[in-house]
Amino acid sequence: MSKAEIGIIGGSGLYSMPGLSEVRELKQQTPFGDPSDPYVLGTLEGRKVAFLARHGRGHRILPTELNFRANIYGFKQLGVERIVSVSAVGSLKEEHKPLDFVIPDQFFDRTRHRIDTFFGEGVVAHIAFADPVCPELARVVDAACKKSKVTGKPGGTYLCMEGPQFSTKAESNVYRSWGMDVIGMTNLQEAKLAREAEICYVTVAMVTDYDCWHPDHDAVTVQDIIKVLTSNAEKARRLVARLARDLPREHERCPIGSDRALDSAIITAPEARDPALMAKLDAVAGRLLRA
Repeated sequence: MSKAEIGIIGGSGLYSMPGLSEVRELKQQTPFGDPSDPYVLGTLEGRKVAFLARHGRGHRILPTELNFRANIYGFKQLGVERIVSVSAVGSLKEEHKPLDFVIPDQFFDRTRHRIDTFFGEGVVAHIAFADPVCPELARVVDAACKKSKVTGKPGGTYLCMEGPQFSTKAESNVYRSWGMDVIGMTNLQEAKLAREAEICYVTVAMVTDYDCWHPDHDAVTVQDIIKVLTSNAEKARRLVARLARDLPREHERCPIGSDRALDSAIITAPEARDPALMAKLDAVAGRLLRA
C-alpha cells in the first residue's frame, strides 16, 4: 500500500512542513544510496504526503553533492505519483521580483558534475523530455498560488547551474540574452529522474534576488537571500497546504505521458539486460523489466 501520494521537496529555507498530522519519519534505503534526509510522512489537508528536505536539515549538502537518484527513488518506493519541488532561485528578468513564485515549464542545463539517470551499465533508456513539467500539475499549482494570495507566474525557463558559487556578471548577462527566466542549482536533475521514475513533477521557484546582473542588486550575498527566504518559506507552506487540498484525488493520465514515460524508452534487448541493474531498477521500471 502506498505510504504517500504527494511528494514535497523543500529547498533552501524550507526544511520542515508544519501542519502535518500523524507524523512519522522514515529513513529510506535505496539501491542508489541514502536520500538527503529521512522522509517525513504525514497527513496534510486529508492527503498522504512525504516531505524531504533537499539539502538535509541544517542545510549540509551542496547542490553538486545531492544524491538525486536516491531522493527520487525513495519517493517512488513510497508510492508517490506527483512531486512538487520548492526551490530558491535568482531572477534573470526585471519582471520576476524577489518574493514572486515562478512555475517554470522548461529547463536549461549548465551543470557539469551530475548523475541524472537511473539507467546505464547494462540497461539503456531514452525518455522523451521535450516538456519536462507536468502541465496539469503546474495548472493546479498556479491556481493554488492565486487562492493563497501568492504571486505565482506560470511558464518560463529555469537555468540550472553547477554552483555552489553564484554567477559572474558575464554569465548572468549571457543567460539573460538567451531569454532565461530564473537561475538555480538543483531542479533539472530532479525533473529528469522523476520522468524516468514516471512521476509527475513541477517546480515552484521562489525568487530571492536578481542574481548579479541588476545594477541596483549586483552583489548577491547569502545574508540578503536568507532575509527573503524566511518570508518565502511561510508563503510556500501556505501554498503547499492549499495544493494538497485542491489536487484532484484521482490521478488522471498525465497529458504529456509522465506517468508512462518508459513505455517506449527502454532500448536494450531483454536478453542483454544486466540482471543486477534490473534488480536495482525494480521500483522505477519493474513493471516493464519484469514483463
